[in-house]
Amino acid sequence: MTSTGAEGAGTSGPAGAAGSGTEAGVPGSDGAGLPGWVRDILRCPVTGAALADGVGPGGEPELHSTDPDRPLAYPVRDGIPVLLESDAREL
Repeated sequence: MTSTGAEGAGTSGPAGAAGSGTEAGVPGSDGAGLPGWVRDILRCPVTGAALADGVGPGGEPELHSTDPDRPLAYPVRDGIPVLLESDAREL
């Protein structure tokens, strides 16, 4: 017998969350954007503050921590936020 490995393949997450890319998201993300439900739960991993859309010094998309005591910027690569303290830069 052979197996195609396709059994159980599919998507997970909230219904309608994948594929449309029409909701507001990260600027300059080639239309991929982040669904609203994702944006609602993302937080700065260092301070726990909400994240806001931003643009880096070279025009690349970023997410900026809204914590006034420790403002950090996180890169967005290929439409995916990289929320690692080691990749953050201070604002």
